[in-house]
Amino acid sequence: MSASTTNLTAVTEFILIGFSTNENMHMLHSGLFILIYFFALMENVLIIMIITLDKHFCTPMYFFLKNLSFLDLCLVTFTIPKSIANSLTHSDSISFPGCVAQVFLLMFLATAELNLLTVMCFDRYAAICHPLHYEVIMNVNMCVQLTAMSWLGGVLIAIMHTAGTFSLSYCGSNVVHHFFCDIPQLLAISCSENIIREIVPILISVVLDICCFIFITVSYAYIFSTVKKMPLTEGQSKAFSTCLPHLIVIVLFLSTGFSAYLRPISQTPSIFDLVISVFYTMAPPTFNPMIYSLRNNAIKKSLGMLLKGLFTQNH
Repeated sequence: MSASTTNLTAVTEFILIGFSTNENMHMLHSGLFILIYFFALMENVLIIMIITLDKHFCTPMYFFLKNLSFLDLCLVTFTIPKSIANSLTHSDSISFPGCVAQVFLLMFLATAELNLLTVMCFDRYAAICHPLHYEVIMNVNMCVQLTAMSWLGGVLIAIMHTAGTFSLSYCGSNVVHHFFCDIPQLLAISCSENIIREIVPILISVVLDICCFIFITVSYAYIFSTVKKMPLTEGQSKAFSTCLPHLIVIVLFLSTGFSAYLRPISQTPSIFDLVISVFYTMAPPTFNPMIYSLRNNAIKKSLGMLLKGLFTQNH
């Protein structure tokens, strides 16, 4: 496709240049991505099934976990299959509507996920620090409202970013040095002199993300303070083993996202930029189920019963 265009409306597709054009690297890339996608898909689908089918999981924590698994399922699906298909077919193109959809979905899902992780932190704070008032604080209406606000916040941020990014002009190269359409790489190939229309939304998102992180950090400080006062060492160990991995995942998610979006824009990104993007698009959907759900004894027991039932039906 000729990239000599003076207006974004004339662009019908973008060219995604992923990790390498080398044949062996293409196979390694597609093989690793298939493996990651398979595990992330199976983990999140199993969690959604278990929490939906088992009536014992009708609590706020599992309601939020099911929503988190659904967001993770969507997050890992909107980038990896397209990248795998491009790698296997040696076709690196993505249509203009497809690129718009990827930008919108990335911002929507990533923002909604961070919002939901913040809500889940509040849920843990209420359960550990105010156990006697927990059922009053986290009633059904509150759970639904907090989840709806998480999703709505994601939609609003996604609209803001998508409008800002695709209101710019793309009159030079249409080659995106990434394995999916991401905002920093799109800004790098824009010929608009004034990219403030997208820089401002990025700064707004950063401020909101920092506010979420501060809320999460303060909540965990109160949680750890309360846990230290617990008389039973086993209870302390269980709380710390649950909360610390949650905090590590959130720090990794935010730090890699900030690194990708706040670095100076470069037209020739390094392999570091691609690896960083893997951490904030693929790591959460892959590791969240293990950290938040599959280490949970109740879910492991329910999973065992589900697999046993399926095995019995097949034989």
